[in-house]
Amino acid sequence: MTFSTLRIKGRWFYIYRAIDSAGATIDFFLSAFRSADAARALLAQALADLSHLQPRVINADKAKSYPPAIGESKEEGVLRRRCRHRPVQYLNNILEQDHRVTKKRIRAKQHFRQFSCARRTIQGYEAMHKIRKGQVRWVGKCDVRAQNRFIDRVFGLTA
Repeated sequence: MTFSTLRIKGRWFYIYRAIDSAGATIDFFLSAFRSADAARALLAQALADLSHLQPRVINADKAKSYPPAIGESKEEGVLRRRCRHRPVQYLNNILEQDHRVTKKRIRAKQHFRQFSCARRTIQGYEAMHKIRKGQVRWVGKCDVRAQNRFIDRVFGLTA
């Protein structure tokens, strides 16, 4: 888990991201605050997806919001009690490199005007990044029609 900042209408917001050990994107969460509540929301959102297994270890940077969020998630039963938390900055290299693609696009955009627009735009960036990494089953990198159907399904669009 890691976070990055972006500006929305002149205020700083935080993007939390989670990936698995193979580099597959699990989920992201956009928050106005860098807090344990935001980290806990990302954990709950990421662990609600049944396509990913419960983690054995959570690598995170040394942000103070992660230990309380992980502890509370264990108490609530969202996260297994045997899951370890390793707050080592250098174990996040896979995540930071994966996060670089999204940060590059956000930086090119410069800033957003509305929170909902930022969330939807970043959701689109993440969906396309999943396709590019080959993370979406039955959607090839060169099959544009399958990519369009996947995007329609992700965003709830009608054809």
